[in-house]
Amino acid sequence: MTTTAAPTDRPNRVTSSFTELSRTVREHGLLARTTGFYVTLLAVLGAALAAILAGVVLLGSSWWQLALAAALGVVMTQLAFVAHEAAHRQVFSSGRANDRLGRVLANAVVGISYSWWTVKHSRHHANPNKVDADPDIAEGVVSFLPEHAARARGLKAVVNRYQGWLFFPLLTLEGLNLHVTSLRSSAARAREGQGRGELVTLALRLVAGVPFVLWAMPLGLGLAFLAVWGAVLGVYMGASFAPNHKGMTILSPASRVDFLSKQVLTSRNIRGGWGLNLLMGGLGSQIEHHLFPSMPRPHLIAARRLVRRHCAEVGVPYTETSLLASYGIVVRHLNEVGLSARDPFDCPTFHRLRR
Repeated sequence: MTTTAAPTDRPNRVTSSFTELSRTVREHGLLARTTGFYVTLLAVLGAALAAILAGVVLLGSSWWQLALAAALGVVMTQLAFVAHEAAHRQVFSSGRANDRLGRVLANAVVGISYSWWTVKHSRHHANPNKVDADPDIAEGVVSFLPEHAARARGLKAVVNRYQGWLFFPLLTLEGLNLHVTSLRSSAARAREGQGRGELVTLALRLVAGVPFVLWAMPLGLGLAFLAVWGAVLGVYMGASFAPNHKGMTILSPASRVDFLSKQVLTSRNIRGGWGLNLLMGGLGSQIEHHLFPSMPRPHLIAARRLVRRHCAEVGVPYTETSLLASYGIVVRHLNEVGLSARDPFDCPTFHRLRR
């Protein structure tokens, strides 16, 4: 359920208790780097990427290429997860080493602007689900706030009316959107005299990658390959990020909430063990990730027990559900918000956000 939280500061015991939680987490060694895990993961993903590219060349004119395209989308998304973790300083102790790895993976391999994404994502972490502060709920094709849906016109208004049902189909275009946004952002920074190297890297990847695909297979098959790859990348990435905050507490611009409550109330965990942790790049432990952004992926599951118990002790609701249930929540929430495109005064979310 989405509500507006605009309280004054929570009790001091909640604020001060986060220091105790942080101390406990450190004492358990959960902030220690697990470089061996990431080296092994990157070796496996690198081998998979090389095998897929070799398969593209060897298969030639075969519709089995589309299976390789889907596999490529999965591997690229996993590499994007590692770039995300590098941006949060989870991989190496050195910030410079993390940034170097993140830039290589994001810019040269996945094709997403590292600088654009880190700025956007840092703003999200600072103010998750806060109106006018979190870019992840900013106005766009999909409306996450009733007032955005209420002023939509034309095609956007039609999309907003049914956006819950359209959300996952729309994610098939997210891969293309990320690439276009990255190029635009890098070009804008380059015009200001910043990040020219990033723009060159993104452009070279595009210039080399697309012709390679079209050289390895007939034009129609090549275009289908690129479409499948982009669709899988967008859906996989979106399906991993979307369950974490959509349908959770929305904070008004005037909200004053302590750090622990702000991060926990706006985040949702996904139940699951090591398999899900690997599949979602650690994003299933969203609460722990927001409380301790530099915590390596292998430690997130152990941290859940500590954080869950701590939240129970200080009275902060800790939300956890299954992956499929989370998708149902996202769809219902977006459809509910979209009701305001028809009549905002009949929209339950509209009324809750105005309380």
